[in-house]
Amino acid sequence: MISRIKKQKVHKLVTHNGSFHSDDLFACAVLVIMLEDQGKKFEIIRTRDEEVLKQGDYVFDVGGMYVPELNKFDHHQRGGAGERDNGILYASFGLVWKNFGLDLCDGDEEVFNMIDRKIVAPIDSIDNGVDIVTPKFDNIVPYGGDQPFLIFTPTWQEDESETDNIFRVQVRSVAKVLRREIEVAKADSAGRQLIVEAYKNSANKQIIELPKSGFPRYLYQKTLSCFPEPIYVVYESAHTDNWKVEAITKSPDTLESRKYFPESWRGFMNNDPKFGDVTGVSDAIFCHKSGFLLTVKSKEGAMKLAELALKS
Repeated sequence: MISRIKKQKVHKLVTHNGSFHSDDLFACAVLVIMLEDQGKKFEIIRTRDEEVLKQGDYVFDVGGMYVPELNKFDHHQRGGAGERDNGILYASFGLVWKNFGLDLCDGDEEVFNMIDRKIVAPIDSIDNGVDIVTPKFDNIVPYGGDQPFLIFTPTWQEDESETDNIFRVQVRSVAKVLRREIEVAKADSAGRQLIVEAYKNSANKQIIELPKSGFPRYLYQKTLSCFPEPIYVVYESAHTDNWKVEAITKSPDTLESRKYFPESWRGFMNNDPKFGDVTGVSDAIFCHKSGFLLTVKSKEGAMKLAELALKS
């Protein structure tokens, strides 16, 4: 009896062999996530053999062609493969993300763009030989988010015969991180909307109360510092019953606050009763020595301290 069960196609993901970089590694991870979500089988092939490239279902960072309709995603050809509105050239990671990333983000363009700015564009820049960071200190550069994966490439003292297998293992690791980054970006997008609503609904736009606890600091700081009025943000602690008041930064690109708390408040800690005497708010608990953050036992106390600081 002849079986009528149709054998599932195995999609060929083809990139170059030899040493690997962030570009091909992350591009492959995007394709793996997409195919896994679709329940499709695949194999990762690393080669420069022209006949194998022709048979690939997805060919990236090799082949000299950018034809998204044919799933060809290279950027090494003369003329490249285009650039973003900000001038950052596309590498293969960016080309693959541009084509499939929006679906991985459930159609949310804000999330898609957040991932592009945070992860994709920086890797594309490096792969195209463009610096996006200017070191402030000699011989000190940021440790990139791609380094924990690239560190597993064989050193000059190690056998390179396992490079293809190492690549496949690291693709899985990158895919796990990318999935998490997408989920975090979704949460940040939803949280940003709530923070913006809180700003719009606030009668006093210099003091903004967060609608929920637990927002990461970067989220409310970057969101509120985009508006001209906010000076302080007030929120309930996610870990205790206390409340906090925090100074808003001058812009999303700096840690410098718009208005620090008075010098006489700074450095009080451990429920020092003198802090209450100095401020006139009896349940004041703590003020960071740099003057950007303070803690108080009640919401009423937090609002009072914020108002006093504004007038100082």
